[in-house]
Amino acid sequence: MINRSTTLVAAAIVCIAGIAAARDAGAEGNAERGKPLAYTCFGCHGIEGYRNAYPSYRVPKLGGQKAAYITVALKDYRDGNRSHPTMHAQASSFTDQQIEDIAAYMATLGNTTVENGGTQGASLDAAKTCAACHGQNGIAVSPNWPTLAGQYEDYLVTALHRYRDGGRTNPVMQPIAAQLSDAEIKLLAHYFSGLEGLETPHPN
Repeated sequence: MINRSTTLVAAAIVCIAGIAAARDAGAEGNAERGKPLAYTCFGCHGIEGYRNAYPSYRVPKLGGQKAAYITVALKDYRDGNRSHPTMHAQASSFTDQQIEDIAAYMATLGNTTVENGGTQGASLDAAKTCAACHGQNGIAVSPNWPTLAGQYEDYLVTALHRYRDGGRTNPVMQPIAAQLSDAEIKLLAHYFSGLEGLETPHPN
């Protein structure tokens, strides 16, 4: 199991920097402008258990994610830091302002479980490194980082494999994922998916 103190310290340092950056990120989004732009998002993300065609995994839950993280993710898809043809095409059609507006709207579709800090299940030693950014309960400590609690297990497995194998580029996640075995990835994904947190969003 991963329990590497140097990795934990490095992750914590980068997370602290991310918290500072987050104070200046995603503050300009307008939820009302973002609402009509986000309509197409619900064709996949608004359907409980909806699956990506190939490879097959459930598309992520967004109900409860913060605007700053959604902004980062959309820009990563647009700029090629995350590989996904459909998401790249969608994100490429939006300006920076429109992405921030979409993120601001999606962030209004939160839930009280995430807002209240989630609920701690049985602790997992292997998740200590993850907690530096993603929180003890899987609720992100910074709006720039994703909440993992309640996310689909197969999506988390896919995301970690892509960080490890280069399908996603991120200066924090790549070196951490590079140390993970397939078994450790499955263990972490199972743990975080079992915590109470994210939900499938529905338009309001």
